[in-house]
Amino acid sequence: MYRWVLLILLVMLGGLQYRLWLGEANLRQVWQLEEQIQAQQQTNQQLTERNRRLEAEVQNLKQGLTALEERARSEMGMIREGETFYQLIEPEPETPRR
Repeated sequence: MYRWVLLILLVMLGGLQYRLWLGEANLRQVWQLEEQIQAQQQTNQQLTERNRRLEAEVQNLKQGLTALEERARSEMGMIREGETFYQLIEPEPETPRR
């Protein structure tokens, strides 16, 4: 009698172990999904930070003329009326003669 109960319990334990390690939603798949979730959360955090910086830049451009002026100067080479523009040219390094 005890042997049959023990045998049934061992078969049930084997079936549960099979499902745990090799079944439809096994532990390996769960671990892989957890890694994917962590990677996605890190990507989301980076994108959220980028969006925050872009939003701050947009607000700065909408509210203040200094940011707009700085961008016009640095990216487009614009100057104000009455300003004098000086362009410094670096001399080319001398090449050694043979």
